[in-house]
Amino acid sequence: MSVMWKGRNVVLASGSPRRRELLAQVGMEPEIVPSLAEECTEETEPDLMVMELSRIKAEDVASRCPEGTLVIGADTMVAVDKEVLGKPGTPERAAEMIGKLQGKAHQVYTGVTLLLVEPGGCLHGTTFVEKTDVYVYPMTDEEIRDYAGCGEPLDKAGAYGIQGRFAVYIRKIDGDYDNVVGLPLGRLYHELKNLTEDDREDD
Repeated sequence: MSVMWKGRNVVLASGSPRRRELLAQVGMEPEIVPSLAEECTEETEPDLMVMELSRIKAEDVASRCPEGTLVIGADTMVAVDKEVLGKPGTPERAAEMIGKLQGKAHQVYTGVTLLLVEPGGCLHGTTFVEKTDVYVYPMTDEEIRDYAGCGEPLDKAGAYGIQGRFAVYIRKIDGDYDNVVGLPLGRLYHELKNLTEDDREDD
């Protein structure tokens, strides 16, 4: 994959460096255009929430893109015991969240929306969600405080980065590792392939 996909310019509707790095890992270097839309949803289930938020991001960016553009929007959430954990913002909030994750399993959901900008500004696309179960080792209060205060978790959903220092506390995962980082690459590739093949059949 490259900056072009099936002859289309590719735009990532996210400023996440982790998503950009994941795409670069497989040879795709999209233009980065973060969404300016207000991210709000009335959905209450994590899978539905991330799908709707990914659509909001993708549609906002696609509305400003020329014909022939392929837009990728994504949103990731962490849920434990049916509670959704966002980005902590402060070490204190990070410690509180990590305390809820340690010693048990939680779920990471990433919603992805792919949109093709067609003639006249029409949008053709698909939205999907991927879920990964993550199991965390028990942690001491000192370990929680140390990690919460290291700066790494402040801008990450669920207050941790599986690809960073928190890796030593991951017991196992059930599902797509890249999904926990922020973008399920395998599913993304096959959805992109199906979408662009469907688009060619419509031409």
